[in-house]
Order: sequence, then structure tokens, then C-alpha cells
Amino acid sequence: MANPDLHLRWLLEVPSGVEDALADGLMELGATATYREADPPFTFFAYFPPGAQTPDPSALARFDGVQLLRAEAFADEDWPAKSRESFGRIEVGRGFLVIPHWDEDPVPDGRASIIVNPGLAFGTGGHETTRLCLALLEDLAQAGRLGGPIVDIGSGTGILALAAHLLGGQNILAFDVDPDCGPAMEEFIEMNASILKGVKPFEAFVGHLDDARIQGPYQGLLANILLETIQELLPRMAEIAAPGGWLVASGILAERQDEALVSLATEGFRPLRVVQEGAWVAILCERVR
Repeated sequence: MANPDLHLRWLLEVPSGVEDALADGLMELGATATYREADPPFTFFAYFPPGAQTPDPSALARFDGVQLLRAEAFADEDWPAKSRESFGRIEVGRGFLVIPHWDEDPVPDGRASIIVNPGLAFGTGGHETTRLCLALLEDLAQAGRLGGPIVDIGSGTGILALAAHLLGGQNILAFDVDPDCGPAMEEFIEMNASILKGVKPFEAFVGHLDDARIQGPYQGLLANILLETIQELLPRMAEIAAPGGWLVASGILAERQDEALVSLATEGFRPLRVVQEGAWVAILCERVR
């Protein structure tokens, strides 16, 4: 039996192709959470609660290429306090300031605040891909291309949809397949009520791209999701994108940029610009057919 007072985490080397199956298998072994680091070496973590039966590493043998690097025991910590230590205000692009909800310091002139809860779904401004998309939205606004309608595919908290609204975007729809994102988007809108002045920034729902509420044609599409998901959804994106409409695609590792560009072009999206931060890129494209 594991130490009743200590948590256990496994650090693993995991090929991307077995990640989902491994996560399910680890849950069967008693893991309460799994995730992969966003930056190299992309270590995969699995967490087991105090007092649980210590899992047998030999169970990993059925997953090709998975290697247990090490196991670590650790005590409970004040995780909210840790979160506050690690997440501060972030200047994004030319005009945004992403602020955790506990930060009450004044906002500098020339910056529009976006208030986030770092404990919510993906999309709090702390990841490179979100920041890249926000900067591209600023460029689109400057070019007068946020007239709408716009759809945010895999919206997480809805941070990109909110930013599009603050930049002048209209008729914005945001959705995610994750059920947790429904409440997360509602809370996110409530946290930013002071800057929204009673205006609903976007319509939000939990669902899929083939949902009847998604009609098109859309002048703008946002897709800050994994490349594999972008590739899967590209034919449908092409159906709902207006001719000449734009797509911001992110969640793409820089090492797979060429693959992403080919996939986009194959479905009729002409790349206009590629921006990079760290190991990630975002691609701005235009629907040409």
C-alpha cells in the first residue's frame, strides 16, 4: 500500500499515437489526472492519490514505446497559492493584458484587460498558442476583417471569442466538445462583465462542428486546437468558411508546420502568415475556393 499521506506521480516518455489509450489505461490503474508538458521534452505525467494501491509499472508494457522515467512521491501543498505564484499578468500583442482574477492592480493605459481564472479550461492566455492567436486577431482587426460572423472552434474558456469581440468583431459563436467548457465560458463572461457593459460578447454552447447551430458562411474561423483535430475538421471548416474568409489555426508544433501548411492548402486555405512563439506556431490563412 502506498504511503497514506503522499501523492504519487509518474513521469513517462509517451509517443503521441498512444497518448489517449495510455490515459485511459492509467485511469483504470487508479490515476486521477494525466497531462503532457507543452514544451520539450514533452514529458507525460500521471497522478495517483494518497493511500491508493501502488500501480504496477509492468502494466505499461502493453503500450508501444511508453517508458516510465521515474516515480515521485509528494505531499499535499497549497495549490491555489502555488497557482497564484506561477500565474501573473501577461501582456499579449499590442493591446491586451491578461490578468488573473485575484489581481486588482490598475491596468496600464493602452491595454485592454481580459480577466481569467487559471483554474478554468484551456484558454487563459498562459499558453503560447493562445497568445499567438490573440496577436493575429489584433492584425485582423487592424485590417478591418473582424466584421463577422466568426466561429471559435474548440473555444475552451472563450478567450479568443472575447478578444475578437473587444476588437470589434460581431456575431461571434464559440463552442467546445468538453462539457466543462460550458460552465467555464459562462464564468469567464461573468468575470469580464465590468468591461462588457452588459453586452453579451458571443454565443456559446457545448457541441461539435456539425451541430445544427453552425450554419455559415463564416467570415472568420478560430481553431486553437491540436493539429490532428484541425486536420480531421478541415473539410467541414472549408464548407462553412466564406470565400475570402480567414482561418487562424494554432495548437501546431513548429516541427509540424510544413505538414499543417500542406493540409490547409489541400482543403483550399491559402496560408498568409505564420507566427511562432517557442515550440508552437499559428497560421493565418484565407479561403480561396
